[in-house]
Amino acid sequence: TKTGERVEVLLNATTRRDANGNVTGVVGVGQDISERKVAEKQSETIANDLTKLIDTANAPIFGIDTEGRVNEWNQKAASITGFGKDEVMGHDLVAEFISPEFRDSVQKVLSNALQ
Repeated sequence: TKTGERVEVLLNATTRRDANGNVTGVVGVGQDISERKVAEKQSETIANDLTKLIDTANAPIFGIDTEGRVNEWNQKAASITGFGKDEVMGHDLVAEFISPEFRDSVQKVLSNALQ
């Protein structure tokens, strides 16, 4: 800007042509996305804070995808199970990390949560 302030602008451009189809220049349309950038940064900060909260929580926290594969495993889960995050990520939680006598009941709880 004239005052030196930075403004985030999303720019779209297309060729400008005369009646014969010859390129005579470019027409650009800009959209001020400064507020959107601020909101994105705030969302990113909140997401990072929540990730830190989950990872350092005093309770074991895990996540699975719709196929039952581990996609979240916090420090407390690693501490009480002995399995590090890198060891469990992408593996079937119930089949590989739940004792055989509890597999059915844990699977039912997780399946119900996925409904």
